[in-house]
Amino acid sequence: MSRKVFDVLTSAGGLVVVVVLVVAGGLLLWGHSYVNSNVRNQLAEQQIYFPPAAAFTHAKAGTEITPAMIPSVSQYAGQQMLTGAQAEAWADHFIAIHLSEMPYGGVYSKISAAAIASPTNTALKTLEQTSFQGTTLRGLLLEAYGFSKVGVVMLWGAIASFILAALMLLLVSLGFAHARSTAAETRLLESKPKAQATPVPVA
Repeated sequence: MSRKVFDVLTSAGGLVVVVVLVVAGGLLLWGHSYVNSNVRNQLAEQQIYFPPAAAFTHAKAGTEITPAMIPSVSQYAGQQMLTGAQAEAWADHFIAIHLSEMPYGGVYSKISAAAIASPTNTALKTLEQTSFQGTTLRGLLLEAYGFSKVGVVMLWGAIASFILAALMLLLVSLGFAHARSTAAETRLLESKPKAQATPVPVA
């Protein structure tokens, strides 16, 4: 095979890879946009707002705002929950803290078992309902957070695909340029003829 044909074939194959990478990057970018839009719309429908900044100035254990919430929740003070990061903060650093302060650590299975064992205990029934609502909401918010992380992975995947496509396109351009500058009769892995040794005159 001639070197020129080899360069053209490999460069054409590289061009196919460029197209595949660009298509993959576009699909990943679309997936990122879709996930972010879906998460935002779903959270917006819940109309959840973080407590105002003033509420965090009087944080106290056992109240609505505890000191443990300040590092992660206060940064979103007064904002509506619209992103996965906000959902994670509310789920793990607001709801989870209040659940942990409830009897039985707020664990629904334990509270439910206690309520079944004492069917006439109205306080346990109320506690069971509160735990169920809090645990369910926390799970839904963490699911939204999980989807948002998938969207972030898609974004980085799209960026990586476009970068690889650009690098491959550069190599393809070099391959075609080399093919143009190579003579048609040049063979692939053609060995150069060995130089003949000059005879040494005998004295």
